[in-house]
Amino acid sequence: CGRAAGARGECGGREGSDMQSAVFLALQHDGGRMDRGGRRRGGSEGEEAEKGRMKRTIIKDWKTRLSYFLQNSSSSTKMKSKKVGKHCTYFRPSPEEAQLWSEAFDELLANKYGLAAFRAFLKSEFCEENIEFWLACEDFKKTKSPQKLTSKAKKIYNDFIEKEAPKEINIDFQTKNMIAQNIQEATRTCFSAAQKRVYSLMENNSYPRFLESEFYQELCKKTPIARAAQGT
Repeated sequence: CGRAAGARGECGGREGSDMQSAVFLALQHDGGRMDRGGRRRGGSEGEEAEKGRMKRTIIKDWKTRLSYFLQNSSSSTKMKSKKVGKHCTYFRPSPEEAQLWSEAFDELLANKYGLAAFRAFLKSEFCEENIEFWLACEDFKKTKSPQKLTSKAKKIYNDFIEKEAPKEINIDFQTKNMIAQNIQEATRTCFSAAQKRVYSLMENNSYPRFLESEFYQELCKKTPIARAAQGT
């Protein structure tokens, strides 16, 4: 998924460093990445076994880091961003805020903490390219310079669209051809059809599974202290 401005960055202070190592490292995918073409198209038994081992490793890493994040982050009722220059600190959302993510996919994407957890979840399912592409398109649509628009369009095409692209997304041949033609004179709507397709895939497939995941359920749980306070 391109790099989301809200889903990564430097975090100031010791607390920010701890939280960054807890969740943002779980989102790094450049190292140990399997060949995406091999995963999709199947292969030998050895390749399938390697795929299984890789997935188990990623899931274990995801659980460990997000568990640490949940246990050591602030109990603040809101996710806050405190900026000093480029430095920022993120806080765990309240159970009520986390529950809002189940009402609409957009609610999840709009929350920096929720987006980070969703990206880690997609990584565990070997489909993080979907959210990366969607985020790259969001950034692309904000570009004003015609020169930058063209260069970004070509990069997105090379990364996500063309055959055997390193992060190739699952869209139809006709849409790919249309994009290939449009990026010659790039406009902000070059990737609109593909972005809608990928959004729909995430909303209808990955999003429901994320809502059933143990870490989302953990975020929605009230702590014993909070439950006791409500009971008084």
